[in-house]
Amino acid sequence: MTDTTAAAGRRRTAPLVRRGAALLSTLGVIAVTMFGLIFVTFIIGRVMPVDPVLAVVGERASKEIYDRVYFEMGLDKSLVEQFWIYLTDVLTGNFGTSTLTARPVVEDIARVFPATLELATIGVIIGIVFGVPMGVTAAVYQGRWPDHVVRLFGLFGYSMPIFWLALMGLIIFYGNLDWVGAPTGRVDVFYQDIVPPVTGMILIDSAIAGDWTIFWNAVSHVVLPAAILGYYSLAYISRMTRSFMIEELSKEYVTTARVKGLSERAVIWRHAVGNVSVPLITVIALSYANLLEGSVLTETIFSWPGLGQYITNALLNADMAAVLGGTVVVGLTFVGLNMLSDVLYRVLDPRARS
Repeated sequence: MTDTTAAAGRRRTAPLVRRGAALLSTLGVIAVTMFGLIFVTFIIGRVMPVDPVLAVVGERASKEIYDRVYFEMGLDKSLVEQFWIYLTDVLTGNFGTSTLTARPVVEDIARVFPATLELATIGVIIGIVFGVPMGVTAAVYQGRWPDHVVRLFGLFGYSMPIFWLALMGLIIFYGNLDWVGAPTGRVDVFYQDIVPPVTGMILIDSAIAGDWTIFWNAVSHVVLPAAILGYYSLAYISRMTRSFMIEELSKEYVTTARVKGLSERAVIWRHAVGNVSVPLITVIALSYANLLEGSVLTETIFSWPGLGQYITNALLNADMAAVLGGTVVVGLTFVGLNMLSDVLYRVLDPRARS
């Protein structure tokens, strides 16, 4: 009886042990990834052909001022000591002070990141809403004209430089048709700083304030850059959806469902799409992360005051504290979205939990 009880106890604790080991393994991978990201950003800051002291004091500063700032920045210490200081600062949320804005980099990032988040979120929603049905259609009509149209449409969006698409969009929809707002940021100049910032996202904040004039003005400004990013996301999501669906439609359960008399719509959208939705989560998360980190050119062209434009301006002005801080935030976002997709994958797919 004792042996039976002990065996039952081991069977009950075994899943907990496995889950604990999996959790520790995941946390270890995250820690190593973040350490590598911080180390790489530190090395970038040291190999860039920019004198960080001159970026602070200017080229006309005296040698006494230069030497004082040099020691204050800890540049007289060894690289190991400098890295340790940099690591502890980053882990405590201290990215230094921007020489361009004279404010803490954390405050600057908190101010500009919501604009990038808003733009990328609308873009990935466009990619999901249009990309998934297009990918499913291409798989169902594999080898026929709908498949060729979807593949050509996706190939064009996936291979064209995003800055070229943005410029062409401005020429056509703003310059010729006047359907969208000017590339002057999130709203027209005379509407800026009117809506109280609550979330930092102009569409949500203007809706909360009930100022629908500014809301629709913001829509006219966001629609084109979001559509450009959405097209890029759509191309990737539709291609991966088509690949997943072709594999899924060739499985035996699909044939069985058809033999049982289920409608083709139910077979495709209820069963096949339901099964590919799990790996699609990872694809969508990666697409979202790519939009968050890859919107630099789009934000620059449309004067969008987001993280991408902030990093670009910082780089052009040798503001390395801002550049490295923005890079770390982008890396954290990428890792966080991958973690979220992994968690959702395990929640939605029992096989992954086992």
